[in-house]
Amino acid sequence: MSLPSLNQPFVEGSIKTSVGAVPRISSTLVRADRWGSIKARWGVGRMHYMIEPGLYALGSPDDQALVLVTGNYKMSFDRLREALSGRHAWLLVLDTKGINVWCAAGKGTFGTEELVRRVEFSGLAHIVAHRQLILPQLSGPGVAAHKVKKLSGFKVIYGPIKATDLPAFLDAGLKATPEMRNKSFTIRERAVLIPVELVNTLKWDLIILPLFFIVGGLGGKEGFWAGAFNHGLFAVIALLSAVAAGVVLTPILLPWLPGRAFSVKGVTLGLITAIILTAFRAGDFSDWAFRAEILAWFLLVPAITAYLAMDFTGASTYTSLSGVKKEMKWALPMEIAAGATGLSLWLGSLFVV
Repeated sequence: MSLPSLNQPFVEGSIKTSVGAVPRISSTLVRADRWGSIKARWGVGRMHYMIEPGLYALGSPDDQALVLVTGNYKMSFDRLREALSGRHAWLLVLDTKGINVWCAAGKGTFGTEELVRRVEFSGLAHIVAHRQLILPQLSGPGVAAHKVKKLSGFKVIYGPIKATDLPAFLDAGLKATPEMRNKSFTIRERAVLIPVELVNTLKWDLIILPLFFIVGGLGGKEGFWAGAFNHGLFAVIALLSAVAAGVVLTPILLPWLPGRAFSVKGVTLGLITAIILTAFRAGDFSDWAFRAEILAWFLLVPAITAYLAMDFTGASTYTSLSGVKKEMKWALPMEIAAGATGLSLWLGSLFVV
């Protein structure tokens, strides 16, 4: 396993070491870095927004400089180097497959084996005189510190949760305050998760929405265009409302929604959405076709919002890995059943009743 390439855009040269040339990077983020982060937030090239794993030199570190560890998701890498402005350090980047530290620790890509392997192949023991590695606190679930010490000889020290707290942590002699150990999940931190989930969902909507519009026109007795603008357009509005409730409102309203399970929180918003949609839906409740249509959306909308709400479990401080697995076992089958029943009722209201 070789050292990272010197041809990456953020590399400004190299430092000679006993194991070869180590890429030198700057703590200053340029316009391309910030634009890349914005695109990643919106899901544009997100799965390829990564750097080469390996050892990097920030500033002009010597054999006494600290070693900080992160993942190869470029936004994580950028946040770390930006927080260390004006300092000299070694950055050891693990191959987390382009996943951020917290999620990578849960998935196992930011783990003990990868850390030990990267220490060995980077030749770190020949570059620094000390035997300390500073890891993000959120990497804890994936790393067994005692095994790292045994296998590599390096001691793991957990830094603060936020990269912005690193300067204070380092200046205090690697001591973290209680505030540095507490993970917040403010409305701003929740809202920043919305764009990428919204874009991923709307990709499917570009296929699904026209289908519902067309099927709405093919069913019923009004003729194609009358049916399309009556049943089909309402279906499009209902589906978009379900997406908005599941992807936008769920993270924003998360602390105030009832229930611990995210699927329950999503169902609550889905039912409220279905009630609002029904209030604006003109029709005759004495007509069995209309009844079937309304019931269909009372099943479809909550099923969709519940499913989409569950997408936020991996980015929340409210859940644990075991809790998410448990919820998936019972919630997903119920969402599929409700969605399939609702779709059958909707089609039945158009072509059967």
